[in-house]
Amino acid sequence: MDSDDGSVEEVVEGPLDEDDQPHGFCTVSYSSSDRFEGHFSHGEKNGRGKFFFFDGSALDGFYVDDALQGQGVYTHEDGAVLHGTYVDGELNGPAQEWDAEGRLVFRGQYKDNIRCGACWVYYPGGGCVFGEVNEDGEMTGEAVGYIYPDGHTALYGRFVDGEIIEARHATVISSQSGRPRFEITANSPVYSYDKSTSTCITAHPLLPDPYESQRVFVADSTIKGAGQGLFAKTDAEPDTVMAFYNGVRVTHSEVDSKDWALNGNTISLDEDTVIDVPQPFDQTDRYCASLGHKANHSFTPNCKYEPFVHPRFGSIKCVRTLRAVQKDEELTVAYGYDLEPAGGNGPEAPDWYKQELKEFQQRRAAPSSL
Repeated sequence: MDSDDGSVEEVVEGPLDEDDQPHGFCTVSYSSSDRFEGHFSHGEKNGRGKFFFFDGSALDGFYVDDALQGQGVYTHEDGAVLHGTYVDGELNGPAQEWDAEGRLVFRGQYKDNIRCGACWVYYPGGGCVFGEVNEDGEMTGEAVGYIYPDGHTALYGRFVDGEIIEARHATVISSQSGRPRFEITANSPVYSYDKSTSTCITAHPLLPDPYESQRVFVADSTIKGAGQGLFAKTDAEPDTVMAFYNGVRVTHSEVDSKDWALNGNTISLDEDTVIDVPQPFDQTDRYCASLGHKANHSFTPNCKYEPFVHPRFGSIKCVRTLRAVQKDEELTVAYGYDLEPAGGNGPEAPDWYKQELKEFQQRRAAPSSL
């Protein structure tokens, strides 16, 4: 992101001074395939200008005596963007970064192109990590906190490069300076990074998530024949993360090779991976580290599944409200079963799902009353 790339000039398009140096608005192409478009004064960049680098990235800002000074915008080749403060061509000062989808991923300080001091790193789904980065700009230390999407619940302790090594449940205490303080919960258990494998769902299957346990509980579903369901423990606004969907990580081909009746707790994570909560971990006395798999289907759901990066489980799915829900209301999602699979005998699904589908289709087909 340094604006002085040391490239040898190849072609200058634009006005030149008496010494044949760029003077005015010019386009300069370099042997490295980089290109600069902007204002020059007797061969030096002075004024607004933009570098277009050979890899597809770009750097836009204001140049003084050939060096970028003040606010600059660096756009990565994938579309991610960094808004930063430059001094003599290097990042020095406040900065914010967004990913290619426009989501904030970093807020903090840079010194000589390296992150420094107190910084925020934001995760997909709504959580973030706050703490002092080390000399290499990594979120490593003994006083780092992961903050859940509510902005109050946290896991605080020792992290290495943003990954929990040993942390305890804490509450975020806001301050006028905007720098959060963490108050550790008495007798809190220890949490650590515990991403599942194809054979191990978690090292601590009966250790509840501190955020999720404040928001949901499991009880008999209000849907006939559906078994247990997931319910709101408190009122929640639209777009609220309520629960997490962790499980063993298997391939789509493994899921497809099994009878559908054994895939009742599977959900696609991405094109390579499926999350599964197999027996006996579908029983809460064997597994309650996450409860998102307990949400039942509805054709008019109040929640949806979304990607979420969890401090303990890594990349998983979460259950997020589509609308406001009330305390004790059952949380439902759309399972997305194929309603007309090959063979034409209806969906491969439990009997209770088929009954729900039948009743939904009848309601939809019924003439509306005036």
